[in-house]
Amino acid sequence: MRFVFKTHYDQDIRLFKHSGQVFWYSLLIAALLAAPFMLDEYVMSQMHFVLIYSIVGLGLMLLVGFTGQISLGHAAFLAIGAYTEALLQAKGVPFAVSLPCAALFSAMLGFILGLPALRLKGIYLAIATLAFNVIVEEVITRWEGLTGGNSGLHLKPISVLGFTLAGDASFYYLCLALTILSILALMNLLRSPTGRAFVAIRDSEISASCMGVNLAKYKALSFAISAALTGIGGALYAHKVSFISPEQFTLLQSIELVTIVILGGVGSLHGAVLGAAFLIVLPQLISIAKDYLPSSVGGSGLQAVVFGLVLIGFIVFEPLGLYGRWLKVRTWFELFPFYRKGMFRRQKSYMKSERLR
Repeated sequence: MRFVFKTHYDQDIRLFKHSGQVFWYSLLIAALLAAPFMLDEYVMSQMHFVLIYSIVGLGLMLLVGFTGQISLGHAAFLAIGAYTEALLQAKGVPFAVSLPCAALFSAMLGFILGLPALRLKGIYLAIATLAFNVIVEEVITRWEGLTGGNSGLHLKPISVLGFTLAGDASFYYLCLALTILSILALMNLLRSPTGRAFVAIRDSEISASCMGVNLAKYKALSFAISAALTGIGGALYAHKVSFISPEQFTLLQSIELVTIVILGGVGSLHGAVLGAAFLIVLPQLISIAKDYLPSSVGGSGLQAVVFGLVLIGFIVFEPLGLYGRWLKVRTWFELFPFYRKGMFRRQKSYMKSERLR
């Protein structure tokens, strides 16, 4: 078992706590860079979706896992990023400009949506974000002159500095680079006073307010950053599928995005990536299992049933998600045979000031 003895304050805010993390993350990046040379075309296509949904999951994790604000409307920001990218590309705007514009426009709307979050909490905030999703879906459906309505919009391959990213490998490396940059940006943000304010709001809004944290400012800022990352994911998603329409950004899509956070593990950047990978891999496993099941069982509703059972199973038996399960397995091997079963049991602790609310 590794023990890290800290002798300086800078050690507490390092990106990597020890040399072991540097080694394993370097090995992981090397494997990801070599993936296009080892995997076939279909698996690479699924890797694209894993990276895209990882960026979206990171944005939602910041909002839900680190700020404690629920959202059932992130498919709307996914649509905003996708349609902004499609419309700007149709006008001849280069990708290096259209992608930041998609993120910025999504962030602006996210900031506006985050302003009512000061007075709305829990189920009421979820309903407000759900309503926002419905509004955006109706706008892109009805505004046919701009969005094409149900006819949708087509996108061309990305062109960067005169090079067209038409192949699977080139688009994969673009998605991988943006995913790594998003992770590094959030890691640095969470080490900053802004990130610590987000966590303080999540743990106790009353305590955070007493310490001088501006709740309205930081809640709106969290919504804006989360929406910006989702907008980047939406722009990449639009180029990946090459065609977007309102049917791709419904309430069901928003619920799937929330499940990334739940399955991966709330409050963990690792969990966002693991949840995105699980969300993409699970339908493939179900389609393989259908070949071995009777026709009466392997119908069209099997995926929804399995997905719901898996989600319920995680909520009941593993609320810490996939990353929490990995931490338990790793700790078991590190402490064997002295591992205690209740080591990760959640404690019911809350502030006395919140007990009367």
